[in-house]
Amino acid sequence: MAREDRRDFWLFLSPWLIGFLFFGAGPIFASLLLSLTDYSIFRPPRYVGLQNYKELLAGDPLIYKAFWNTLFYTVFAVPLGTAAALLVAMLLNQKVRGLSVWRTIYYLPCVVSGVAMGVLWRWIFNPEIGLANALLRPFLRVFDLPDPKWLLDPNLAKPAYVLMSLWGIGGGMIIFLAGLQGVPTHLYEAAEIDGAGRWSKFWNVTLPMLTPVVFFSLTMGFIGSFQIFAQAYVMSGRGVANSTLFYVLYLFDQAFRYFRMGYASAMAWVLFGIVLIVTVIQFSLAKRWVFYAGGES
Repeated sequence: MAREDRRDFWLFLSPWLIGFLFFGAGPIFASLLLSLTDYSIFRPPRYVGLQNYKELLAGDPLIYKAFWNTLFYTVFAVPLGTAAALLVAMLLNQKVRGLSVWRTIYYLPCVVSGVAMGVLWRWIFNPEIGLANALLRPFLRVFDLPDPKWLLDPNLAKPAYVLMSLWGIGGGMIIFLAGLQGVPTHLYEAAEIDGAGRWSKFWNVTLPMLTPVVFFSLTMGFIGSFQIFAQAYVMSGRGVANSTLFYVLYLFDQAFRYFRMGYASAMAWVLFGIVLIVTVIQFSLAKRWVFYAGGES
């Protein structure tokens, strides 16, 4: 039986493994080599050793700006998105009329491409004809406040992207919904017998049982948020005073605007290292707070 399990494992893994070896491993290895060269497409690569990494870490002031912008977006967008997805999942886990319709509505933004999302939200955040200011204007007039400039204001540009990220919580909502439906009902019944209220049942039953889903959502959210590109490229580019110069957008500029392929490859590997380190830290800390029913926490 163990041999059959191993055989089935490699059988199901083989399509991805074959695709990775033929289409992924080569470009990954090539980018590692290119990160050690001065390569601009128009001339052959010239080996420069670790020069790209030295410039990246010590000689490029914009790299720290790009990293800070991306970190700001990650720190706020990922926790807020996770909390919002959990809240919507709990609302849609109730027995109400038209539940399947509401679930579909909340999930629909997930099937919209990043470019289409960027075009839509660029209009929403338009300071003159956008939907955001049209909804806020009556309240702003009460306090005699000017219309927000959103993407044109360096102080509001990154928060605008955080608000935009909440529009796409449908994917996380589906995962949380599956987790909620997997919580054993006898745990709630036992909590009710002990006199637990709604908040107590959520804090002591629902949330502990959902910690694997929360951990998954936070881990994948961090990886995805550090790769934000399409929306920024379409909506504002670098933004005013480089306020929306995210890391991958700057990487794209170096590769396809300035044709510094070697430098862009070094940026990609630094990003890989950052994501890897943070993911390892997340997994190491997960042992302290993630609970797996029927297994080790």
